[in-house]
Formats: sequence, C-alpha cells, structure tokens
Amino acid sequence: MSRLRRVTPVPSDIDIVKAHSCLPIGEIASKIGLTASDLEYYGPFMAKLNTKIPASLEPKERGKYVVVCGITPTPLGEGKSTTTIGLAQAMGAWLNRKCIACIRQPSQGPTFGIKGGAAGGGYSQVIPMESFNLHFTGDIHAISAAHNLIAAAIDARGLHEATQSDKALFNRLVPKKPGKPRVFSPIQKLRLKKLGIDVNIDPEKLTDEQKRSFARLNINMETINWNRVVDLNDRFLRKVKIGLSPSEQGFSRETQYDITVASELMAILSLANNLKEARERIGNVVIGNAKDEKQTPITCEDLGVAGAATVLVKDALKPTLIQTLEGTPVLVHCGPFANIAHGSSSVIADKIALKLVGPDGFVVTEAGFGADIGLEKFVDIKCRSSGLLPDCVVIVATVRALKTHGNGPPITPGATVPAEYLQENMELLEKGTVNLETHIRNIRRFNLPVVVAINKFSTDTLKELDFVREKAIAAGASDAQIANHWELGGEGALDLAKSLIKVCDQSESNSRFLYDLNLTIKEKIEIIAKQIYGAGSIKYSEKAEEKIKLYEQSGYSSMPICIAKTQLSLSHDPTLKGAPSGFEFPIIDVRISVGAGFIFPMAGEILTMPGLPTRPAFYDIDINTETGEIHGLF
Repeated sequence: MSRLRRVTPVPSDIDIVKAHSCLPIGEIASKIGLTASDLEYYGPFMAKLNTKIPASLEPKERGKYVVVCGITPTPLGEGKSTTTIGLAQAMGAWLNRKCIACIRQPSQGPTFGIKGGAAGGGYSQVIPMESFNLHFTGDIHAISAAHNLIAAAIDARGLHEATQSDKALFNRLVPKKPGKPRVFSPIQKLRLKKLGIDVNIDPEKLTDEQKRSFARLNINMETINWNRVVDLNDRFLRKVKIGLSPSEQGFSRETQYDITVASELMAILSLANNLKEARERIGNVVIGNAKDEKQTPITCEDLGVAGAATVLVKDALKPTLIQTLEGTPVLVHCGPFANIAHGSSSVIADKIALKLVGPDGFVVTEAGFGADIGLEKFVDIKCRSSGLLPDCVVIVATVRALKTHGNGPPITPGATVPAEYLQENMELLEKGTVNLETHIRNIRRFNLPVVVAINKFSTDTLKELDFVREKAIAAGASDAQIANHWELGGEGALDLAKSLIKVCDQSESNSRFLYDLNLTIKEKIEIIAKQIYGAGSIKYSEKAEEKIKLYEQSGYSSMPICIAKTQLSLSHDPTLKGAPSGFEFPIIDVRISVGAGFIFPMAGEILTMPGLPTRPAFYDIDINTETGEIHGLF
C-alpha cells in the first residue's frame, strides 16, 4: 500500500519531499533481490550497484521493457519523467508488481537555470530529491574530469610535437631510466600495433622513420572537435581563447566549453554493455585529424590517454539505486543530450533492472524529447547496442501541448501561460491532435504497441481529455488513459498501469528497426527525415557533403544516424507546429562520435552550452545553516 501522505492543494515539490522520509536503501534493494554485498553505499538512502551485468537476456528470463516518450513538447515539458515515476509507483506500490524505473541523472545546469531539476513532480517524485538534483554520486563530475583530461592531453601533445625534434620527442615519450633499458608501456604498445610494428620490439631497434611515426601524431589543430566541459550553464564559455600564457605563446587557439552532459563520454557510458566495452569505445574516440592527405583520424588511443580516462569513470559505470516517494526502486544512470546524442539512461541499468524484476516484472524507462527524436534514437541507437527491444511504448500527451500544435499562442518559460491554455478550447485542440496522431503512426512503424498517457492538468476539462483519448485510439494506439499521477501519485496512474499490463500480455514481440545499417549515410538520413519528420526533400550544405565523403572513406558509413534538430517541432523549424510535411530538410553539417558509435547530422545550430536566464532558479535556492535543510529546489 502507498506511503503517500497527500494533501490538497498539492504543495511544492520540495515541500512534498520534506513530508516523506526515505526508506533505508537496503530495504529498497531487498525488494528486488539484492543483498548488502551488491551495494556500495553513498549514505543511508543511495547506493551504487556492484552486481553482475547480464551479458544477454532471453525474453523468458527478463521483465517487460517499457519506454516512455512524448508528443512534440512545449518549452515547459509535458511530464515524461513524472509519468515514468508515477507509472512505476502504480505498478509497484498499488499493483504489487515487481517494477524498476530507470531514469537519467540530471545536469546541474538546468537545475540552477530555468527548468529546475528532473526528479519528477507532485506526488510522483524520486527521493532523496536534493541529492538527486545536485552532485548525486559524482558521476557527472567524473565524466568532467575524464573529458577535460583528454582535452589537456590534446593541447599538450600539439605543443610538445611543435617544439621538439623527432629524436627528443621519442626519447621523452619512451624515457631511459638510469641502469634500465627503454620500454614501451602497455598503452604505447597499442599504438605500435596500430602502426604494424612488433609490440615486443626493443625501442632502440626502431628505425628513425618508425620512431617518427610512433612519436608524431601530426594533429591538425584546426580539426580538433573535443571541447572542454563544465556542468553549469555559462554562456560566456561558448567561445574562448586558450593558451595565452607566455609559456604557450604562439600556440593559442579559439575553442569552446560544452555542458558536461553533451560529452561523448556520457554517451559512451550510457551505451556500453560493460567496462571492457567502455574502455574500447573511449579508445576509439576521434578527437581530430592528422595533417596528411588521408586526414587520418586521431583517437584517444593514439594520444595514450584512453586508459586513464576510463579509470576516472570506472565507478560512473555503476548505476545508483534510489526510490520513489512510494518506495518503488529507481536506477539512475547517465544523462546524454537528446539532440547530439540519443538522450536515454544507460544500457547497463536497463539490463540489470530487467534481470532483477524477472519475467513477471516491468522496467519503465524514458526517451528524451518527443517520439520523433527520443523514441527513434532509443530504438535505432540504444537498442542496437543493448540487443534489447521494448515491449511497449507509452507516449505522454497534454491538452496544453496539443493546443500549441493547433496554432495556440506561444508558451514562454517564466512568463504567464496564455488564457487559451487555462480554459476549454476545442477548436485549438482539434487542430492540434494531428501531432499526437503522427507520433502514434511513427511509433507503429517500429511494430511497437502504443499506450497514450494523457497527463491531466487541473485546468483540463473532461470533454477535452475524452476527445484526446478518442483521437489517440482512432490513430492506432492500443489504448489511451487519463493519468493524474502528479496530484495522486501511483493511484493516479492505476488505469494507465493496468492498460499497459494488458497490452504487454497480449502483444507479440516483433518490433523492428527503422533502417538497415548497411544503407548509405544519405539513405539512412532520408528514411528518418521523410518517414518520421515528414520532410519532402533533403538539402545538404557543401560542408555536410564533404564530411559524408570523409566518413565513408574512413569506414564509418555503417554507423546508425543521430540527427540533431529542434525538439519543438517535428521538422527542423521550431515555429512549424502540428505535423508539417513536404518541407525541405537542411543538413548544415555532419559530425561523428566514433566512440559512442553514431553519426550526427546537424539540421541547424545546436546549442551545447546553455546560458542563464534573467531570473535563474538559483534565486530560490538556499540552506538553513542551523539544520542543513535545503530550500527552493524544484
């Protein structure tokens, strides 16, 4: 039975959290068959999992795999995280089904900016909320350290190669210690192997050409694609100049900072199946190209820094166990961007959770942004990596968002919500449901059953909610349910949970990917843009054409595609609402994350370092210096 102590009207998120105590994390772990030896405690209410990661999972030994996505959202969001948590609470606390929610770790940037945290909302939240939204168990800081170590290695290598002779460079890379011969380190032997040189050779017996090839990466510093990172919103780091000290005179260059969750390392950790694979992927990261005719890719393995970077993130590969307000287990792990990356929590967390809940249980996870971005990437990128496909998709819709797609007035964060969204308006709603209908049809392209969660707001009328439900089922959804989990917690998602169980029990697993990896890069882009976004044609810039040619020559054409575009429209243009079609879809650039294992075409400029608004959320955050109690997080 639920542990909630509900009051009306619903208090602020942090006030709700303060009214509910956490259960000891060992008690939460025991619900899913974990013992103290499986846990690494971070205080009494959080623990990293030290359990074995399943190498593979047969359908008969794993739980049902459910992914929550959304329609095209407003800038305020439509409640995917809240729905994920509310649904898990309904399953675990009210229906007594084994259930684990797998969610992303939030970045501190939005927490202190305008969006706030990502712990859910109302009576569907994860706790301890303050720890979750702030440093948590330090995973993002570990990624920052590893990422910036690689950045430091790049510039240091460029400096040393530019200021030393071949002989001096080799002798410093492979130093001769007093009374001992020169030896290659195990990391350096990987470089020898790549160059086709015997890894057991005596360093003194290398020819001058071999020594030069080993010591000189010959990095073209103008091709460096590895920026430094920090886990904060700081617009003044979008363009910076480094190397201005007298000791680096002549080696300064312009670069930029990204927010940490945009790091390729974050994407790698979320897609890796184990530590060995993570180490390999980090070694494969391409940081730039050489100054040769082939523009040879330079990797972290070439730099010799991949092993050290992996050491820094080894503990970040372990998911963290926390709980919902109603005591349902939650695994928190990773939080990659949903535009230049795939936007889902980790493969490792999902695999562990599916094994723990067993064949009668459920794992509920989330895909970033709308289904056009998050669900497509979840299936075509994350599921290819894990070898697992979902059993059902829950798509979250709100009356508010659908009215925007019916050409309702703009919704701006921090501003008053226009009256059209606070009162019944069937005209706007009828026009806007085309967005939901399109997302449902798109999900059905993957042969996946869809259940629509209509996230109820207090200003929605029953007529509006029933209309959305009817339209969803007519468009091909297996079912649609009104959900009030923000106000009621798990009890408010009971109808949704019961519907989901029924659909999963009745559906056969025959889902599929959208495209074949053996197609050309352009063919894969065209399938996504035309079938999912509604584009009529694709226009490539000259830069994009050159990049595609380079990646195909380098042997990367069989990678999946991760299109970076706005989340505020099915198209590339955030002002095009509803379900636009027949438009020309622009690809202005094409980039690659070799370590993460995907190519990301850019359909417009994507901001990887947010800025702070005029009135940031940190104005509300403070601490009681007597009790240590935090105020103002949401």
